[in-house]
Amino acid sequence: MKRFVNRLPDPVAMMQSLIALPSISSAQPAIDQSNRAVAEQLAAWLEPLGFRCELLPLPLQPHKCNLMATLGRGSGGLVLSGHLDTVPYDEGAWTSDPFAGTVRDGRLYGLGSSDMKGFLALATTAAARFQPDQLKEPLILIGTADEETGMEGARMLLESGRPRARHAVIGEPTGMRPIRAHKGILMEAIRVRGRAGHSSNPALGLNAIEGMAQVIDGLRGLQGELRERFNDPIFAVHHPTLNIGHICGGDAPNRIPALCDLHIDLRFLPGMSIEDLRERIHRAVETALAGTDYGLDVHPLFDGTPAHGCDAGAAICRAAERLTGHAAGTVDFATEAGYFGALGMETIIMGPGDIDCAHQPDEFLPLDRVEPTIDHLAALIHRFCVEPDDTATTIATEGSPA
Repeated sequence: MKRFVNRLPDPVAMMQSLIALPSISSAQPAIDQSNRAVAEQLAAWLEPLGFRCELLPLPLQPHKCNLMATLGRGSGGLVLSGHLDTVPYDEGAWTSDPFAGTVRDGRLYGLGSSDMKGFLALATTAAARFQPDQLKEPLILIGTADEETGMEGARMLLESGRPRARHAVIGEPTGMRPIRAHKGILMEAIRVRGRAGHSSNPALGLNAIEGMAQVIDGLRGLQGELRERFNDPIFAVHHPTLNIGHICGGDAPNRIPALCDLHIDLRFLPGMSIEDLRERIHRAVETALAGTDYGLDVHPLFDGTPAHGCDAGAAICRAAERLTGHAAGTVDFATEAGYFGALGMETIIMGPGDIDCAHQPDEFLPLDRVEPTIDHLAALIHRFCVEPDDTATTIATEGSPA
């Protein structure tokens, strides 16, 4: 059996290398960037370790790609996944170059250090502790594209039915505390069409803003219905929430407005269907304007992100709890975990960064989390790939050195 030499830069240098490769996702084409350089750098580290690396372009954005890197063969095993892109940054608001990976005060500063290039570098370092012939079940490292805008990389994985594994860890920033559930998101745009006219005579027009007021009343009714019918005490906010986040209508105080636009955000619980919720929204707004002459358009602002829930007794939850000393909890932000869950994997979210500094100027990763994160990830690899026995009651604290 061929032995692979595990020669990698030190973990901080690896994180700095990934941070130095801009991979911003944005709905604004002038800002949006490819993530291919980040995927290629990870593949350059992983292939000498024995990983079979595939760069999989997105069908509608071929300049972006997913990375799928597999060590070992067979079925089952463990996925360690993170997204390759970052959000944009506020130029001038950083105290250091966002792409430099500056080390100071026990922290690594850089765009993506916490969310979540840091995790990908540390997962690669943990993987380097193992040889392919040690693994009874495969280890799969995934880097996804476009998470920060539409999660198109995760959607492509689901549509392709890959990867197939038993367990997954999504390395979003949680302070290395295991998370087993999060809410889903959908966002809708609603337009009410009235008829313009002179404000001196309301009969000459049909006020779209007044029509939207009726729509808002209908949405408030839906909000109350969802709050009453759906509840899950594992979340800090037990019920679904509907936020009326943006409204725009009219152009002058002396003109009856012909158009009014509204954008809403709905956060929902695991087990609730995006399709069903969209139908509820449509019914609520159509009922609100029934019998009027208003026109109505409703469409998604994006496809929506599914909620995620992993059973508290799942092997991956139990293993992560034993390693970290923390019970698996919940978060309010959404991740790609729902897509991996839909592929049949027991999936948790656990990464070394902090959500409080993600998407902020001077994003950072505390350096005292680097070695513990590597050790925890190596222990999970050992548990689910080297000794994949769900009946085991103990877990190694480190991966077996090669």
